[in-house]
Amino acid sequence: MDPFLPLRHWPEASSPLLSSPGGSSDHRSPRRLRLHALLLSSALTLLVVVVVVVLGGGGGGGHETITTLRPGSSGAVSRGREAGVSEKSSGGRLSAEGGGGGGDDSFQWTNDMLRWQRTGFHFQPLNNWMNDPNAPLYYKGWYHLFYQYNPSGAVWGNITWGHAVSRDLVRWLHLPVALFPDRWYDAHGPWSGSATVLPSSGIPVILYTGSTNSSSQVQNLAVPTDPSDPLLRRWSKAAANPVILPPAGVGLYDFRDPTTAWPAVDGGSWLIAIGTKDDSAAAHAGVALVYRTVDFVKYELVPGELHRVVGTGMWECVDFYPVSEGAKHVLKASLDDDRRDYYAIGSYDEGRNEWVPDDAAADVGVGLRYDWGNFYASKSFYDPAKRRRVLWGWVGEADSEAADVRKGWASLQGIPRTVELDAKTGRNLVQWPVEEVESLRMSSQKFENIKLLPGSSIPLDVGPATQVDMEGEFEIDAAAIAALMTATAGAGYNCSTGGGAAARGAVGPFGLAVLADEAVLEKTAVYFYVARAADGQLATHFCHDESRSSRANDIVKSVVGSEVVVLPGEALSVRILVSIFYYSARISF
Repeated sequence: MDPFLPLRHWPEASSPLLSSPGGSSDHRSPRRLRLHALLLSSALTLLVVVVVVVLGGGGGGGHETITTLRPGSSGAVSRGREAGVSEKSSGGRLSAEGGGGGGDDSFQWTNDMLRWQRTGFHFQPLNNWMNDPNAPLYYKGWYHLFYQYNPSGAVWGNITWGHAVSRDLVRWLHLPVALFPDRWYDAHGPWSGSATVLPSSGIPVILYTGSTNSSSQVQNLAVPTDPSDPLLRRWSKAAANPVILPPAGVGLYDFRDPTTAWPAVDGGSWLIAIGTKDDSAAAHAGVALVYRTVDFVKYELVPGELHRVVGTGMWECVDFYPVSEGAKHVLKASLDDDRRDYYAIGSYDEGRNEWVPDDAAADVGVGLRYDWGNFYASKSFYDPAKRRRVLWGWVGEADSEAADVRKGWASLQGIPRTVELDAKTGRNLVQWPVEEVESLRMSSQKFENIKLLPGSSIPLDVGPATQVDMEGEFEIDAAAIAALMTATAGAGYNCSTGGGAAARGAVGPFGLAVLADEAVLEKTAVYFYVARAADGQLATHFCHDESRSSRANDIVKSVVGSEVVVLPGEALSVRILVSIFYYSARISF
């Protein structure tokens, strides 16, 4: 499930639905999915408009395979936490956040239960383990997505680069594995990297981290074997590999994930950033280093550091891109310490090799996040076909590794999102699912002018459906807001510590409860909470409560969210894409 908060870019709710997609081979018979509007508040009335759109399968179960994957070695060797994104049983979300340790399979899953966890339109391979999205790009009419992939099993190990292509970022064709661990410089895996399309030739090149036969981390170059092939089915590794070694003072195991290159102001060279850390006792700092190249074979370390933030630890999967015509750039890092993605907006000075955040209190690793759910190792790319920046992120699910083994697959990629600078605030990004998702729409229902009383819950029966696209808009009673403004300012609300969807306040929580079975024994609440902050102003929070999402005991269940910017005159609106759920109406507990 992907909840999105559309602060400015709200599509017309009554827009015509597009035709049913073709090419899907998802033959799951429909089941009834009941959706519930949820209001839990002590003194609040609202008017609600909810549009529920039934979607056809577009991704997960409906991929077409062009060729079979060539298997690699069967061994699944853990690289351990110090080496980056590892499997769930080694420092992943299950271990870090508690609840159902990586190998705990105490809940008695059945094959039928597990079958219904397969996604409908999120990207995932046909089977086995997947993690980071790598090197997304647009080439000769096709969108390309590479990703970390184990062709031999549903746990981390034997890492290769899986590869798929699409015309629309929704329906995907699986291609052969692009990169194998077949050289000394990537013997323990070709890890994350990025693609750069060279404007002079229009040909893409890939820089990626290799874990060597001694497990140190180096940077390598790969180029298309046949650039005339729009599907880029074969890649050749450069004879000069490794092209970048860890510099002096950087740990051999702390040097990874090169960014897409950006052109230097001199017009003849390119710059890339690579993540590392300063692990001295006084720092424990995340660091981004910059390298300069003319030919992508030879590199020089640019003096200084692009940026560092004390206390944030190892920076993985660094991303760096402009968001305005001037010097405004986004710097993003995936923090190995807590497995979360953080970004900040700031000013870039190439001459000084320096990026400075606009707000030091919201620096990388301590401020803004792309997503407060299970979202990591994200990678963006510029789409020249539609002049937009598209963001991908890895969703390592909340269930256990043992359940993954029984399913035969693990992980998915989040819905690709467009990202741009919030023109009204200039302080944050706005994100929205790529418009192509709307091509999956098949039918719709509109529920409007629903008056919700305090503590009420109104079911919205959308009929048989396995995948839905919900757009909801809430209007708060003016008297409730006036009463809140005269109340004593509090210490500040927090989604994670505010008691979840069951704890009532003056104005909230209110929103939607989805993934509910017929008896409403299982539900996931996505809701707003409006509070008076310590400064006396109203603060709007957008939260996600998984505490009652499943009765299984080997699943991480969190309450997450953050304060969101809602300016005067803007609606409290939300969009939720539902394509994966634990369907339990037929399960007896």
